[in-house]
Amino acid sequence: MSDANPPPGLAGVVEAAKAAGERGPPPVHLWNPPDCGDIDIRIAADGTWFHEGSPIGREPLVKLFASILRLDPDGYYLVTPVEKMRIRVDDAPFIAVRVDKVGEALRFLTNVGDVVEAGPGHDLRVTIDPRTDEPRPYVHVRRGLEARLTRPVFYEIVEWAQPRETADGLVYAVASLGEWYPVTAPTAGP
Repeated sequence: MSDANPPPGLAGVVEAAKAAGERGPPPVHLWNPPDCGDIDIRIAADGTWFHEGSPIGREPLVKLFASILRLDPDGYYLVTPVEKMRIRVDDAPFIAVRVDKVGEALRFLTNVGDVVEAGPGHDLRVTIDPRTDEPRPYVHVRRGLEARLTRPVFYEIVEWAQPRETADGLVYAVASLGEWYPVTAPTAGP
Protein backbone atom coordinates (compact mmCIF):
# COMPACT_ATOMS: atom_id res chain seq x y z
CA MET A 1 0.00 0.00 0.00
CA SER A 2 1.44 3.44 -0.86
CA ASP A 3 1.85 6.42 1.44
CA ALA A 4 -0.82 8.19 -0.61
CA ASN A 5 -3.61 5.81 0.43
CA PRO A 6 -2.92 4.43 3.93
CA PRO A 7 -5.76 2.79 5.84
CA PRO A 8 -7.56 5.12 8.26
CA GLY A 9 -6.92 5.36 12.00
CA LEU A 10 -4.35 3.43 14.00
CA ALA A 11 -3.45 1.02 11.19
CA GLY A 12 -2.68 3.96 8.91
CA VAL A 13 -0.54 5.63 11.54
CA VAL A 14 1.47 2.43 12.03
CA GLU A 15 1.94 1.91 8.29
CA ALA A 16 2.95 5.51 7.59
CA ALA A 17 5.33 5.61 10.58
CA LYS A 18 7.05 2.41 9.49
CA ALA A 19 7.49 3.76 5.97
CA ALA A 20 8.86 7.08 7.23
CA GLY A 21 11.12 5.39 9.80
CA GLU A 22 12.78 3.25 7.12
CA ARG A 23 14.34 6.46 5.77
CA GLY A 24 15.71 7.65 9.12
CA PRO A 25 14.05 9.67 11.90
CA PRO A 26 10.69 10.88 10.63
CA PRO A 27 10.67 14.65 9.96
CA VAL A 28 7.38 15.20 11.82
CA HIS A 29 8.20 18.90 12.24
CA LEU A 30 7.98 19.32 8.46
CA TRP A 31 4.67 17.52 7.97
CA ASN A 32 1.44 19.51 7.91
CA PRO A 33 -1.34 16.94 7.42
CA PRO A 34 -4.99 17.58 8.24
CA ASP A 35 -6.12 17.09 11.84
CA CYS A 36 -8.04 13.82 11.95
CA GLY A 37 -9.29 14.22 15.53
CA ASP A 38 -8.45 12.30 18.66
CA ILE A 39 -7.27 8.71 18.98
CA ASP A 40 -7.65 6.81 22.24
CA ILE A 41 -3.95 6.64 23.06
CA ARG A 42 -2.64 7.89 26.39
CA ILE A 43 0.85 8.09 27.83
CA ALA A 44 0.65 7.65 31.60
CA ALA A 45 2.91 9.56 33.99
CA ASP A 46 5.05 6.42 34.41
CA GLY A 47 5.71 6.26 30.64
CA THR A 48 3.29 3.43 29.87
CA TRP A 49 1.45 3.82 26.57
CA PHE A 50 -2.22 2.78 26.46
CA HIS A 51 -4.57 2.20 23.53
CA GLU A 52 -8.29 2.07 24.35
CA GLY A 53 -7.42 1.59 28.03
CA SER A 54 -5.07 -1.37 27.55
CA PRO A 55 -1.29 -1.10 27.84
CA ILE A 56 0.58 -1.35 24.55
CA GLY A 57 2.87 -4.27 25.35
CA ARG A 58 4.88 -4.33 22.15
CA GLU A 59 7.98 -2.21 22.76
CA PRO A 60 8.77 -1.81 19.03
CA LEU A 61 5.28 -0.36 18.49
CA VAL A 62 5.72 2.11 21.36
CA LYS A 63 9.10 3.18 19.93
CA LEU A 64 7.50 3.59 16.52
CA PHE A 65 4.74 5.80 17.93
CA ALA A 66 7.30 7.78 19.95
CA SER A 67 9.20 8.51 16.73
CA ILE A 68 6.15 10.24 15.19
CA LEU A 69 5.10 12.12 18.33
CA ARG A 70 4.91 15.89 18.04
CA LEU A 71 3.99 18.66 20.46
CA ASP A 72 1.88 21.38 18.88
CA PRO A 73 0.60 24.47 20.74
CA ASP A 74 -2.73 22.71 21.36
CA GLY A 75 -1.41 19.30 22.45
CA TYR A 76 0.40 16.10 21.58
CA TYR A 77 -0.13 14.40 18.23
CA LEU A 78 0.92 11.30 16.36
CA VAL A 79 1.82 12.73 12.95
CA THR A 80 2.32 11.10 9.56
CA PRO A 81 2.58 12.75 6.16
CA VAL A 82 -1.18 12.29 5.64
CA GLU A 83 -2.84 12.65 9.06
CA LYS A 84 -2.38 13.78 12.63
CA MET A 85 -4.28 12.50 15.63
CA ARG A 86 -4.29 13.98 19.11
CA ILE A 87 -3.31 11.77 22.02
CA ARG A 88 -3.29 12.38 25.79
CA VAL A 89 -0.10 12.72 27.82
CA ASP A 90 -0.43 12.75 31.61
CA ASP A 91 2.97 14.37 32.30
CA ALA A 92 5.95 14.10 29.96
CA PRO A 93 5.81 11.73 27.00
CA PHE A 94 9.11 10.02 27.87
CA ILE A 95 10.91 8.79 30.98
CA ALA A 96 14.67 9.14 31.53
CA VAL A 97 15.63 5.73 32.91
CA ARG A 98 19.41 6.12 33.04
CA VAL A 99 22.09 8.80 33.28
CA ASP A 100 25.82 8.46 32.74
CA LYS A 101 28.68 10.93 32.96
CA VAL A 102 30.44 10.84 29.61
CA GLY A 103 33.31 13.29 29.57
CA GLU A 104 31.77 16.69 30.33
CA ALA A 105 28.23 15.53 29.50
CA LEU A 106 25.32 14.04 31.38
CA ARG A 107 23.92 11.47 28.94
CA PHE A 108 20.34 10.30 29.47
CA LEU A 109 18.62 7.21 28.06
CA THR A 110 14.84 7.29 27.72
CA ASN A 111 12.33 4.49 27.94
CA VAL A 112 11.88 4.63 24.16
CA GLY A 113 15.60 4.46 23.34
CA ASP A 114 16.41 8.15 22.82
CA VAL A 115 19.88 9.18 23.98
CA VAL A 116 20.19 12.84 24.99
CA GLU A 117 23.08 14.81 26.39
CA ALA A 118 22.00 17.70 28.60
CA GLY A 119 23.39 20.95 27.29
CA PRO A 120 22.53 23.65 24.78
CA GLY A 121 19.22 22.68 23.18
CA HIS A 122 18.64 19.90 25.70
CA ASP A 123 18.04 21.74 28.95
CA LEU A 124 17.61 20.04 32.28
CA ARG A 125 14.97 21.62 34.50
CA VAL A 126 13.40 20.89 37.87
CA THR A 127 9.96 22.06 38.93
CA ILE A 128 8.17 21.45 42.21
CA ASP A 129 4.92 19.48 42.23
CA PRO A 130 2.46 21.81 44.01
CA ARG A 131 0.47 18.89 45.41
CA THR A 132 3.39 17.03 46.99
CA ASP A 133 6.21 19.63 47.16
CA GLU A 134 8.43 17.00 45.49
CA PRO A 135 10.86 17.85 42.69
CA ARG A 136 9.78 17.02 39.12
CA PRO A 137 12.97 16.87 36.98
CA TYR A 138 12.87 16.87 33.16
CA VAL A 139 15.32 16.86 30.27
CA HIS A 140 14.44 18.22 26.82
CA VAL A 141 14.60 15.43 24.22
CA ARG A 142 13.50 17.00 20.92
CA ARG A 143 11.25 19.77 19.61
CA GLY A 144 9.49 20.51 22.90
CA LEU A 145 9.20 16.86 23.97
CA GLU A 146 10.63 16.11 27.39
CA ALA A 147 11.54 13.09 29.48
CA ARG A 148 10.81 13.10 33.20
CA LEU A 149 13.70 11.69 35.20
CA THR A 150 12.97 8.65 37.33
CA ARG A 151 13.64 9.05 41.03
CA PRO A 152 16.90 6.99 40.94
CA VAL A 153 18.18 9.02 37.96
CA PHE A 154 17.35 12.29 39.74
CA TYR A 155 19.07 11.09 42.94
CA GLU A 156 22.15 10.26 40.91
CA ILE A 157 22.42 13.77 39.45
CA VAL A 158 21.74 15.29 42.88
CA GLU A 159 24.79 13.39 44.16
CA TRP A 160 26.84 15.13 41.46
CA ALA A 161 25.44 18.59 42.24
CA GLN A 162 27.71 21.36 43.49
CA PRO A 163 26.84 24.59 45.30
CA ARG A 164 26.67 27.66 43.06
CA GLU A 165 25.92 31.23 43.97
CA THR A 166 23.33 32.86 41.69
CA ALA A 167 21.57 36.22 41.65
CA ASP A 168 18.63 34.50 43.38
CA GLY A 169 20.73 32.84 46.08
CA LEU A 170 22.61 29.60 46.63
CA VAL A 171 21.58 26.60 44.52
CA TYR A 172 22.93 23.13 43.99
CA ALA A 173 23.50 22.52 40.29
CA VAL A 174 24.99 20.02 37.87
CA ALA A 175 27.11 20.81 34.85
CA SER A 176 26.77 19.30 31.39
CA LEU A 177 28.46 20.46 28.19
CA GLY A 178 29.40 23.80 29.75
CA GLU A 179 25.93 24.62 31.10
CA TRP A 180 24.86 24.63 34.74
CA TYR A 181 21.41 23.34 35.76
CA PRO A 182 19.97 23.97 39.24
CA VAL A 183 18.50 20.90 40.93
CA THR A 184 17.40 22.79 44.06
CA ALA A 185 15.52 26.00 44.66
CA PRO A 186 17.62 29.03 45.64
CA THR A 187 18.20 29.58 49.34
CA ALA A 188 19.53 32.61 51.18
CA GLY A 189 23.24 32.46 51.84
CA PRO A 190 24.71 31.99 55.35
